[in-house]
Amino acid sequence: MSSESDLALSVRGLSKAYTIGHRRADAPNTLAESLLARARRPFGRREEREAFRALNDVSFDVAKGEVVGIVGRNGAGKSTLLKVLSRITEPTAGEIDVYGRIGSLLEVGTGFHPELTGRENVYLNGAILGMGKSEIRRRFDAIVAFAEVERFLDTPVKRYSSGMYTRLAFAVAAHLEPEILVIDEVLAVGDQAFQDKCLGKMKELGQQGRTVLFVSHNMGAVAHLCGRAVLLDAGRVKLIGSAVDVIRAYLTDAAGTTAFSRGAFSGTLAGRVRFRDVSVSGGDGQPASALSPTAPIRIAALGESDQRIPAYRTTLSIYRDGVRLLTMHDVLKPLALPPGPFRADYEIPAFFLRPGDYSVAVGGYRDGMNEYVWGTDLTTFTIAEEWSDQFDPINIGLVNLTHTGRRTTGTEAVVSLTPTATTANLTTADHV
Repeated sequence: MSSESDLALSVRGLSKAYTIGHRRADAPNTLAESLLARARRPFGRREEREAFRALNDVSFDVAKGEVVGIVGRNGAGKSTLLKVLSRITEPTAGEIDVYGRIGSLLEVGTGFHPELTGRENVYLNGAILGMGKSEIRRRFDAIVAFAEVERFLDTPVKRYSSGMYTRLAFAVAAHLEPEILVIDEVLAVGDQAFQDKCLGKMKELGQQGRTVLFVSHNMGAVAHLCGRAVLLDAGRVKLIGSAVDVIRAYLTDAAGTTAFSRGAFSGTLAGRVRFRDVSVSGGDGQPASALSPTAPIRIAALGESDQRIPAYRTTLSIYRDGVRLLTMHDVLKPLALPPGPFRADYEIPAFFLRPGDYSVAVGGYRDGMNEYVWGTDLTTFTIAEEWSDQFDPINIGLVNLTHTGRRTTGTEAVVSLTPTATTANLTTADHV
């Protein structure tokens, strides 16, 4: 438990309730029916109402300098939580202690006055955060450069597109340097280049010791930016833990399965096709706990079918931090799978996967039919850190794509760059 001096935010027993109305089954649908109902019941009946708890007894702490993800399905209470923390709406119950200045980016246009220009809104937002005019002026050029709205700076923001709104709003929130930055899924409005720019800025803020709360459905971004995460479900905290564990639980729920347990298979073919073992090996018999990035990775899935399945395809997926990184399956033509054992072999080329921990899922499906079998987290492996991985994955990518070709100097063009592809092979046998 962090001491109070280490906390940026403390939430205890937070609840937010709304009153929602329901239309009765016998409610009138037309004006005539409405007038007739009023004549029969002069005083009418009140609309049926229900108390809906968007947040229910939510408690967690955030330490100074932490970058924490807030994840959950639509309607889980994520946006309501951020609005309460930002003091846009009042809680129904509970307490919030905030140690520092909060900057929020929740919805397109939040905190902006539509009649004011971009320039005027920058100063308005700074004043709301308690900053002086000279302090805002020192950061003004950096804000404008980041937002890329120089030409429209003196135009009322009501004429901005949603993307321009978002760029300026994020630039203001990030560069006016609040101690706590609260970001909702609004970044999805921007184009991919600007999203990457924003994610890089959030990582930079975290490295500077500022606190960030980040709501997103982009699990790759959450895994990359956040050390911890909070999983909300129907307004309650379902899990608080490392970002990887929370993402895994969230994706498991979203997939409709109960757990990422090894050997657990689902699907309409689960009773007819079974995978008995999945093994991973590298060059020179390296153990799966420490594979070299410089050698190919071989994955073998041993299975058995209790009947003939025409046009069967096998599938293998690789996950990192709970996010599906790639999927390999038979793309040329399906195989007629006879009853009995079978083996599916996959090879991932050297240098393709970056150092880190990975998990494997395997399965298969009947081509042209909605029948499949699928098993998650069947085995794990680790790519060892053997070379300087100096590039940030958010800027350079999550995998490496090796190629063959030639490079030249002078005026001759660079040609013949041929990617190395992942491969898969399926065989059947009388015994495995």
